[in-house]
Amino acid sequence: VYVADILLDDPAHLRTAFAKNTFGKNLLEPTSAIGEAHGAILAINGDYYSVRDGYVIRNGVLYRDSGSGGRQECAVFYADGTMTVMKEEDTSAQKLYEDGAVQVLSFGPGLILDGEILYDRIKGVGKELPRHPRTAIGYYGGCHYVMVVADGRTETSQGLTVEQVTDFMHRLGVRTAYNLDGGGSAV
Repeated sequence: VYVADILLDDPAHLRTAFAKNTFGKNLLEPTSAIGEAHGAILAINGDYYSVRDGYVIRNGVLYRDSGSGGRQECAVFYADGTMTVMKEEDTSAQKLYEDGAVQVLSFGPGLILDGEILYDRIKGVGKELPRHPRTAIGYYGGCHYVMVVADGRTETSQGLTVEQVTDFMHRLGVRTAYNLDGGGSAV
């Protein structure tokens, strides 16, 4: 498990980028190449928006306002640096945008909210239950974040379940945490 503890002096430094620098479907590019093209100090994979339904706001631009029908949580990052997790059915992308959301990621599930474990293993489905490579982002407060990537599917690492990622993030003491795309994308 790789952990990057990040304390920013300006929340605008937390940025996102698209593969091939384009919002669209079936665009593939290594995370390292995307990060290098944008001068990133650190880069992780995101939410796989082109396959999954959900709101898409990137760097203050609203790209998609249709949600998943309320089935999933999204991670919301505001201009002041705060991060929260909410169900899409509780708001619209337009409202998030108007309220100052600069990044909205729709993959999930949400792991932790206000210091309390949000993820419920009993309701976990599909790929959440077995061990796989995982990526998650957490928020301590202010402009203090943590990015976590767990290897898996190798001889040296089986990966983690979403429940294990949740427990790991909780032990780190984050106030909010969100599961991002994992599997072969976890980098």
